[in-house]
Amino acid sequence: MTYQETLDYLFNALPMFQRIGAAAFKKDLSNTIKLCDHLGNPQHQFKSIHVAGTNGKGSSSHAIAAVLQEAGYKVGLYTSPHLKSFTERIRINGLEIPEQSVVNFVTDHRFFLDELKPSFFEMTVGLAFDHFAKQEVDYAVVEVGMGGRLDSTNVLSPELCLITNIGLDHTQFLGETLAEIAGEKAGIIKEKTPVIISQNQPETFSVFKEQAMNRNAPIFFADQFYQVKQLGINNETLLCDYEVAKNGERSVFKMDLFGKYQEKNLPGILMAFEVLKEQGLKLDDEVIHKGLASAAQTSGLKGRFQKLQEDPFVYCDTGHNVEGLSIVMEQIGEMHFEQLYIILGMVNDKDISKALALLPKMAQYIFCQANIPRALPAEQLQQKALEHGLKGDIVKDVNEALAISLKKADKKDLIFIGGSTFVVAEIENL
Repeated sequence: MTYQETLDYLFNALPMFQRIGAAAFKKDLSNTIKLCDHLGNPQHQFKSIHVAGTNGKGSSSHAIAAVLQEAGYKVGLYTSPHLKSFTERIRINGLEIPEQSVVNFVTDHRFFLDELKPSFFEMTVGLAFDHFAKQEVDYAVVEVGMGGRLDSTNVLSPELCLITNIGLDHTQFLGETLAEIAGEKAGIIKEKTPVIISQNQPETFSVFKEQAMNRNAPIFFADQFYQVKQLGINNETLLCDYEVAKNGERSVFKMDLFGKYQEKNLPGILMAFEVLKEQGLKLDDEVIHKGLASAAQTSGLKGRFQKLQEDPFVYCDTGHNVEGLSIVMEQIGEMHFEQLYIILGMVNDKDISKALALLPKMAQYIFCQANIPRALPAEQLQQKALEHGLKGDIVKDVNEALAISLKKADKKDLIFIGGSTFVVAEIENL
């Protein structure tokens, strides 16, 4: 099989949630367990850190992986979805899995896969764990795809679980309330395994506390230990400064991860290092500082309030739900610019009214749509946006929309692209 034939097999074997939505959702772990058994249970052959949450789990996973790599460990990183290339999902020390390894996995196990008929996500998880085991990683940082309890990654026996935050996303699968969704995310909590909650929320506190108690798992609400405030871009380092207070002592961490939401993520990240050090991990403060300062560069993270150019500034962000977009808009509100242009695209299986209500009416909009079946048609998005006082034109292709915006914008203006991971993924110069 060629690499393209292999990708076609993976993508077409069964519907993929990211592209088509509900039809791809599976409600048990049986296929993942059978596949891992077939592969010799690679998920038990390395230490792992399991990361769930509605927002922030990708940034947190990349940051933890980068610091562990800075400390000299061989680190696997599994995340989803990818932006440009399938191989982004599976990395070791920042390097994406070789295309030939993907081909070999499918070729070697084709008969079993044809018989089992696992989903795209189940096969990808099996591939990741098999790759990490064969390459003998010291740690693998594994991001949950959706939910937690029934997610394919939930066959791990991790050293540590991290749950970033809970928001109203994927409600058709995970529940209609924050407490119900927290119950699904809490499904990653394992017996006697420390669990960290990055952001303490009144609606979810008791859910996590009860599940941790039932599993005899030590639980840490990280923002009760660490208080974080974004100070802004440091002109000397071109990194973002974050003031961290703990037990009355203050320090500044520099990160190449921008965006106000890192204020919510950083307590969980720092708490994770504290717990891992108690488990015997060799990690000093200097390594943590250095690792966080180059987290995005080291781990290859893209699309998290990423600056694409200056004069005018162009930023993109993959945030696509109310919680994610609200913090992005808060960040934009603190920036200095004359006119704001927003290139917006969304998916068709979410209630977007609350998200649209967050967006500034004074911005000039261009409505676009990603080239996937799940995309909300730009015409429908324009109509729904108009109900919230948001006016703009339709340019379906995001790159054409960006080109038009750049012709209109002056040097002191700001162009923002977002609303969907899949819109950001189609930006050519990302």
